Amino acid sequence: MSTTRPAAVAGMFYPDNPAVLKRTVSELLAHASASAAGARPPKALIVPHAGYVYSGAVAASAYARLGEQRARIRRVVMLGPAHRVYVRGLALSDADRFATPLGDIPLDRAGMQRLSALPQVTLSAAAHQMEHSLEVQLPFLQQALDDFQLLPLAVGEATPEEVAEVLEAVWGGDETLIVISSDLSHFLPDAVARKVDGATVEAILALNPQLGHEQACGATPVNGLLLAARRHGLQPVALDVRNSSDTAGDPQRVVGYAAFAFEDAAAAAQPDVDDKGAVLLKLARAGIAGALGQAGAFDTQHAWLQAPGASFVTLARHGELRGCIGTLEAHRPLGVDVRENAVAAAFRDPRFAPLSLAEFDAIRVEVSLLSPAEPMCATSEHEALASLRPHVDGVVFEFGHYRSTFLPQVWEQLPDAVEFLAQLKRKAGLSMNFWDPGVRLSRYTVSKWKESGA
Repeated sequence: MSTTRPAAVAGMFYPDNPAVLKRTVSELLAHASASAAGARPPKALIVPHAGYVYSGAVAASAYARLGEQRARIRRVVMLGPAHRVYVRGLALSDADRFATPLGDIPLDRAGMQRLSALPQVTLSAAAHQMEHSLEVQLPFLQQALDDFQLLPLAVGEATPEEVAEVLEAVWGGDETLIVISSDLSHFLPDAVARKVDGATVEAILALNPQLGHEQACGATPVNGLLLAARRHGLQPVALDVRNSSDTAGDPQRVVGYAAFAFEDAAAAAQPDVDDKGAVLLKLARAGIAGALGQAGAFDTQHAWLQAPGASFVTLARHGELRGCIGTLEAHRPLGVDVRENAVAAAFRDPRFAPLSLAEFDAIRVEVSLLSPAEPMCATSEHEALASLRPHVDGVVFEFGHYRSTFLPQVWEQLPDAVEFLAQLKRKAGLSMNFWDPGVRLSRYTVSKWKESGA
């Protein structure tokens, strides 16, 4: 007798009305599809599993990548953390179908039978009965793919090697997609969460299978995928990184979300430096053009634009500064970071009026790509001055809630280290003579590209 696992969180995590749900998912996918155009087909995805109002847009950035594979993918192997029931190992469902308001999805009974022979795989209806980490992904898959079978696993206490062994047994070819469901950090203040999640993103991009559950609630299946990705030569690409304060949450208690696609590493070559700069400059200008209501095509068909990056965008007009906004820490895809910083430099730098359309052709754009900041070990201002490297270091000054930075380009106007540091303190809102043992300094370098012209 066929059994169906009914939708358990429809009406809570996502709409329970079929028409509303279909429209909601379609709109999320349509909004994400522009950045997915021309992207390589992924073998695996990592996606968040909060309510759609919180993480739906992030999840959509991954599922939009499946457009050209909708008829090719016939099976989805999905792993998510077991939130409600203790599981030793990985738990299969006893159902034959999973239901959502959009219809039923048949389970891959043959694949489940093959996995049941592994000692770390068990059968648990209870683990699946109310589990939302798997269910919230299904409407996206129903919209993004044609007919497919589902192989769902609720993951509990397991090692990365045990998870990787399960994935290996059902790895398949182009017909099989692997989906790992996981959020990032939970209930930290926004600023703290961005640092923690940034480190988690870097670990995933480095294929480091040692994440803890304070970094990602689905750390166990994520670690297993990272181990398997190493063996199969897959390269992760960060598609979107946000937290609930970016969407609909309290900035004092946020949950982090990220989406990743895992692609064939051999197909993802890095551009040379000049080509990279040309792409970033065009991307920055196109972002400003779009905000002014002008045509501005975004060149996002590069895997390296999807990796996290920190950038500053500087605008000049007739040789004078016209705006400068940037990001010190890599917490979102580089392409997104450059585009958003360009728009902010043009319209939200508090030192200048918003850029007008009449000025657009006269501005010159400069993009600076920042290296990760490194702490400067200086116990006194004298030591700090002695360790500064003029025309090389960008410097971050921090004391309590006071913070400021100068890019290395500022050395051109302030070549003297004493004056450079004094003006950096002034920019933070402190006296130029201020110093305290609690001052923290860090430094970074930049690669920069500037549009030609007067």
